[in-house]
Amino acid sequence: MLNQTSVTEFLLLGVTDIQVLQPVLFVVFLAIYIVSLAGNGAILMVVTSDPRLHSPMYFFLGNLSCLDICYSTVTLPKMLENFLSTHKAISFLGCISQLHFFHFMGSTESMLLTVMGFDCFVAICKPLHYTLIMNHQVCLQMAVTAWIFGFFHALLHSVMTSRLNFCGSNHIHHFFCDVKPLLELACGNTELNEWLLNTVTGAIAMGSFFLTFLSYFYIIIYLFFKTHSCSMLHKALSTCVSHFMVVVLFFIPVVFDQIIAIMYSVVTPILNPLIYTLRNKEVKGALRRMM
Repeated sequence: MLNQTSVTEFLLLGVTDIQVLQPVLFVVFLAIYIVSLAGNGAILMVVTSDPRLHSPMYFFLGNLSCLDICYSTVTLPKMLENFLSTHKAISFLGCISQLHFFHFMGSTESMLLTVMGFDCFVAICKPLHYTLIMNHQVCLQMAVTAWIFGFFHALLHSVMTSRLNFCGSNHIHHFFCDVKPLLELACGNTELNEWLLNTVTGAIAMGSFFLTFLSYFYIIIYLFFKTHSCSMLHKALSTCVSHFMVVVLFFIPVVFDQIIAIMYSVVTPILNPLIYTLRNKEVKGALRRMM
């Protein structure tokens, strides 16, 4: 795989080339990384150890926290190293590995958010059948499917990108290895790679967003026509508002590129635990009991 290219390493040009900002950005992103690990780690520990949180919603929340830990770990440690280094190099194998795990975590999270949207739909619109529909086996199957599908989607991109010939510049105008920046450096025909990126990845992103939107559409229709109790309406909205905020934070920046990628690879993992913790009495109670 590696002998097909004359480039053995890439240089990540990072967020900015202004040297005086590098130490400041290091401190900022180090703080973000620590808080992200602590917040998501606390939620993961709570939902696995507290029997009161052994329900489908918290099972998926635990998966989301695990994903966010991995998601930020894919890009942040290397970014932090480059802030303090003059030689911002990453090996060819390291670059392809980073690309793989970034797309693995990203596509898995998009599908997991869709599953969590469906869970909200069943909890609000089918409350009497909730335990039957969202039983342990179904929840496990949906979570495993999201992880497996995400892995093979990422494997497709990592294999196809690694087969390209890189014979020119090795400067990546990004803070991590991604498909688009690498395609710009590749020699030869990249039409198939671009088609896979636009079609397969686009289908996963748009499909996940559409299915999540569909769940919320049915929830809104149900609440508008079926619910006549203010307390029931408030309870239903509080059930899914945290998930809706996370969905917005995750999917909206996907439309943009380059530095906006910081939003869903760095900022979103730190905000997810804060959103779910601040708006969820059960999680806050479990955290207090654990401490």
